[in-house]
Amino acid sequence: MTRVKFDFSGCSVLVTGGTSGIGFAIATAFADSGATVHVTGRKPGATDYDTDLARFRYHQFDVFQDGGVAALAAEIDVLDVLVNNAGAAFPRGRDEWSEDGFRDSIEVNLNSYFRVATAFRPHLGRSSFEGGASVLGIGSLTSFFGFEMVPGYGAAKGALVQLTKTLAVSWAPAGIRANLIAAGNIRTPMNVGMTPQQFESLYARLPIKRQGEPADIAGAALYLASPLASYVTGQTLAVDGGYTIAMYM
Repeated sequence: MTRVKFDFSGCSVLVTGGTSGIGFAIATAFADSGATVHVTGRKPGATDYDTDLARFRYHQFDVFQDGGVAALAAEIDVLDVLVNNAGAAFPRGRDEWSEDGFRDSIEVNLNSYFRVATAFRPHLGRSSFEGGASVLGIGSLTSFFGFEMVPGYGAAKGALVQLTKTLAVSWAPAGIRANLIAAGNIRTPMNVGMTPQQFESLYARLPIKRQGEPADIAGAALYLASPLASYVTGQTLAVDGGYTIAMYM
């Protein structure tokens, strides 16, 4: 049990892609802290998932569906924290070095972020949450490093660093903060295919010799959305076990 507790009672939170992995951990952490939590997923209903989503308010949402963002924004009246978590490598199973695959990856990981954030800008502007409303994004190590398998994903995650700064500057007068969490190698379904050789290479560089857990990202999200971070905006926080600050060992 953690010694640190956050109080988000009376706070409304939306976590896109909150049905599994990092998104589910973030949604759970906010719910454990008293927030009303909305999550999105592509399946028709909450009961279509193996994960128990009963404590959340579920909304079907597919970034490729025309009108999906406007419909989502119309379903939620009040919002204090937006966690733009939804994203994927190789969307629709396409090679990101193909034109269609690259385009899809930019659509899922960057364009949809922008559309969801701007659609909920009025909601966040009406927030009275202490410390201000928040937009949080999920970046990755590809926000900083090249990774040849996912050129679209990396380009999008790199662009989120700059977009976060722009949102922070533009939306500060409305009391809205914007920050990005650059997730390191986290134990999620996206990383289940890593080989022992890849893990060995990863751990050789990591000062903290373990794979990250979704809860590690959730803790950072709670902090950045809380009044404790009321003077923090436009920042990219690397939660990566020290990967970005370590030379090869």
